[in-house]
Amino acid sequence: MNPKISIILIDDHTLFRSGIKALLARQADCEVVGEAADGLSGVKLVEQHKPDVVLLDLDMPVMNGREALAQILSSQPQQTVVMLTVSEDSEDLTECMRLGARGFLLKNINADFLVDAIKKAANGDNVFSPEMTARLVQSLIQPQAAAPTSVLDSLTPRELEILGHLAAGHSNKIIARKLDLAESTIKVHVQNILRKLELSSRVQAAVFAVQHKVPQPQD
Repeated sequence: MNPKISIILIDDHTLFRSGIKALLARQADCEVVGEAADGLSGVKLVEQHKPDVVLLDLDMPVMNGREALAQILSSQPQQTVVMLTVSEDSEDLTECMRLGARGFLLKNINADFLVDAIKKAANGDNVFSPEMTARLVQSLIQPQAAAPTSVLDSLTPRELEILGHLAAGHSNKIIARKLDLAESTIKVHVQNILRKLELSSRVQAAVFAVQHKVPQPQD
């Protein structure tokens, strides 16, 4: 029996948190292990519980979502954080992804989409509301010259192959299956890619790969 996905909710609207908790309580494989009404309290909860997924609002008292995200990921870089907000602002989106958020969801999504997004994020995927995906592409992907040869040459052939999978949006589990490697091996490769390219998140790596025309796998 697979363990439940542990989730922490950080949102200053009590009724909204109650609704999300009620929704997730009906999921056999999800469990809310904590909730907070402001960013500072949320950061402390995440440090205490180290959940599989954090659902984090942007506009909150005491400490806003961007500050909370930065604090969480500075001490726990591998923590999966998904923004869940009413903001459709492209600057909020790009800033959160730059800081390392795993996704950006709008509160107008339906229940099934949210549950599916949580499960995908817990599995290592990036998740976005449909309308935010186009904004992310528009804001991050700008025409650029090809990457200096020395930058791509710093990657091994295997790392370059995995970078192409990141550009295709594949999770570590999917990459491991396609390349017949252990998921832990893929994780190490991804960490090496981020270090060599001086990037802080899988999203940034995917954007880099698209910008510089790194070949993507042919399914």
